[in-house]
Amino acid sequence: MFLDFFGLKEQPFGVTPDPRYLYLSPGHREALASLYYGIEANRGFMSLIAPPGMGKTTLLFHLLTKFDRTARTAFLFQTQCSSREFMRFLLAELGIESESQDFVRMHEQFNRCLVQEARSGKRFIVVIDEAQNLDASVLETVRLLSDFETPQAKLMQIILVGQPALADKLASPSLLQLRQRITSVSGLSPLSKEETGKFIDHRLKVAGYQGTKLFAPDAQDLIAQASEGIPRQINNYCFHALSLACAMGQRVVDIGMVHEILHDLDITRFQSELGSHLPRPAVNEPPADPFHPVEELPGAIRQHVRQTMSIDSANDYLSPAEAIEHMRDVARLLHNWRSGSGRGRHSA
Repeated sequence: MFLDFFGLKEQPFGVTPDPRYLYLSPGHREALASLYYGIEANRGFMSLIAPPGMGKTTLLFHLLTKFDRTARTAFLFQTQCSSREFMRFLLAELGIESESQDFVRMHEQFNRCLVQEARSGKRFIVVIDEAQNLDASVLETVRLLSDFETPQAKLMQIILVGQPALADKLASPSLLQLRQRITSVSGLSPLSKEETGKFIDHRLKVAGYQGTKLFAPDAQDLIAQASEGIPRQINNYCFHALSLACAMGQRVVDIGMVHEILHDLDITRFQSELGSHLPRPAVNEPPADPFHPVEELPGAIRQHVRQTMSIDSANDYLSPAEAIEHMRDVARLLHNWRSGSGRGRHSA
């Protein structure tokens, strides 16, 4: 573990949605403000839609901490369910034991809870995460829940949170009534290169780091590029980069280390071999040479490519098994060559 090595009090690049580590980029700040004022104004239905890994859950936990003392809250994650299961999950999240399977009975229990909170002067906030997984019938159940209200105000604020597929679902004609009730729609954008640097610095500061920059500028830029500005990916790359730096006894992450962890985390290296079974090229059409120009490759790899590609004219293509073996050999040679170059960079 690299905490002691870098003088950190806790893990800065963890995977849990800790509100303390929320970095408020302009986009995140705008979404937070929209949701906050929507709740304050008793607007009823709101939504937050963004791709995976953008920090939606962390932002929502941060939002709910602002209403700790003034609202009863429920945060639902189980969204692959029926309407009856949804109601059971909701009651369980509120600490209400419901042995009844009767849908009407569960509605009555929930309504009594709403009225009780309203009489005590508290708001009632329900956050439904991964809402893109909800069936249309369950979304209709959610819409009916919003009908609990007084002549003066909504008794409940509902935030639908999900990936872009949620927008596709809400746009369907069958959910017109629900869509019309949504009073605000917020989104989150990927972090820019500059924001990525501020994001990393913010998390290190929260974790107690007080030293000089841990990431070289070009290493940080490569993380921003490879992660495409997605906070979850930034966290993952930074964690592994610091782990590698610690293992190497280096106090600063350089670009060579980032290249190495990007290679190690590249899941396409483990894909199945079905993609190698390409159709045979036309008889009069020479196969494309994916290694052109061969002279740019390291010597050992050039030799291997030439030997493999010098095949009998009567058999002008590789069999699937030969192609697989050939690609494995080239990948192994490339990996060894790159590892050797990487060690040279680190030791320079």
